[in-house]
Amino acid sequence: MDETWLYHYNPETKQQLMEWRHSGSFGPKNFRMQKSARKVLASIFWDQDGILFIDYLQRGRTMNAEYYSSLLEQLKDIVKEKRRGKVTEGVLFLHANARSHQALATHKKLAYLGFQSLDHPPYSPDLAPSDYHLFPGLKKTIESSPF
Repeated sequence: MDETWLYHYNPETKQQLMEWRHSGSFGPKNFRMQKSARKVLASIFWDQDGILFIDYLQRGRTMNAEYYSSLLEQLKDIVKEKRRGKVTEGVLFLHANARSHQALATHKKLAYLGFQSLDHPPYSPDLAPSDYHLFPGLKKTIESSPF
């Protein structure tokens, strides 16, 4: 499980702005644009077979232990449905060291649901596979979608 901010608008990269033109000709005027203030927090639950569940935090809400625990309850049902017959010994759960993830209420909910939590040191790139394998492709897909 990991979380990422998704912006409603991402400015074009320099690569996307490049175009062929004759020497001495001027290219189009590009205004400096910043990322949109409108963004949404996406909580993504996934395993080796793919994405299980994505939750978008509603505007004005805060990710706290109570909200996160409700996501874990939803995840339990989704795992039973989507990975029917594959989960025989329980779920080994890896998530970041955010406050809502490390709260006592969250640890109690994980134990109640039968999930075993895998602890990892903070800022460890070896144990953050979402940042390297999931989010770049996901954000690229979202940027190229016509909505």
